[in-house]
Amino acid sequence: MISLRQDVIDFVVRRFQTDFENPWMRDPMSGGFRHADNQKWFALINRVPARRLGGDAQGEVDVVSFKVGDLLLRDVLLNQAGFYPGLTPARGNWVSARLDGAVTLDSLRPLIEDSYLLTASTATKKALRPPKEWVIPSNLRYYDSVHAFDGVSEIDWKQGRGIKVDDVVYLYVGAPVSAILFKCVVTQTDMPWFYCEDGLEIHHLMKIRFLRRYDPSRFTFDVLKRDYGVFAVRGPRGIPESLSRDLNDPNI
Repeated sequence: MISLRQDVIDFVVRRFQTDFENPWMRDPMSGGFRHADNQKWFALINRVPARRLGGDAQGEVDVVSFKVGDLLLRDVLLNQAGFYPGLTPARGNWVSARLDGAVTLDSLRPLIEDSYLLTASTATKKALRPPKEWVIPSNLRYYDSVHAFDGVSEIDWKQGRGIKVDDVVYLYVGAPVSAILFKCVVTQTDMPWFYCEDGLEIHHLMKIRFLRRYDPSRFTFDVLKRDYGVFAVRGPRGIPESLSRDLNDPNI
C-alpha cells in the first residue's frame, strides 16, 4: 500500500529545518514537528486503524494532521475525499489527511506551511512576514537629509519599531521641504547605538541603501493629505496601496 509518510517528513525537514520528534514511547509510529521557540506542534503524523476513517477497511493507515485557521477552508477540506476532523488530541481547528494517496503531496505542502505560520510565536511570525513599505520622518533640525546621499549610496538611520531587513522605506523630509524625497531599502538592522539629546533618543540604527530620489514637488505633505489620506508622518508608518503604486511608478 502506498504511503506518503516519508515524503511528508522529508518535505517538512527540508522546508523548516526541523527534526521529526517521536516523544511517545508506547506509540513508535506517532510523532511530529514543533517550533523550537514556543514548542507548539504544527504537524503530527500518526498510524491509525483504518476503521477510524469510516467504512469496513481493515489494517492501519498513516495520516498527517495540521491546523487550519480559516473555518471556511476547513469545511471545504472536510467535504473532500481523504480529509477528516483532526485525529489528534491537539486543541483547535485541526484537520487530518490520509497518506495513502487519497491526498497528493502537492495539496498537503501549502496546508502544512499555513499550519506552521498559525502556530508560530509572535517573533517567528514577524521574522517570516514579507517585506513591507514604510514612510519614515526626517527632521532637518537634527540631520541634513536633503543631502544624505550626496556621494554615498548607503547611510545609517534611526531604526523604527517593526522595520526589518529588505523592507522599503520612503524618507519624508520635514519643513521647510515637507515632502518624500527618497526611496531606500533596509540592508541591516539592530545596530546598537545610544543617543539622547533635546528629546531625541536613539537605541538602534539600521542601514538604508539609496534606490531613488523624487522631485520635492511631487509627494508633498499637502499631496499626501489630499490624495492619499496621510495626515501625519511623526514616526514610521505603513502606506496606503494607492501611494505605494504611485511611488513605484517609474514614470513619476
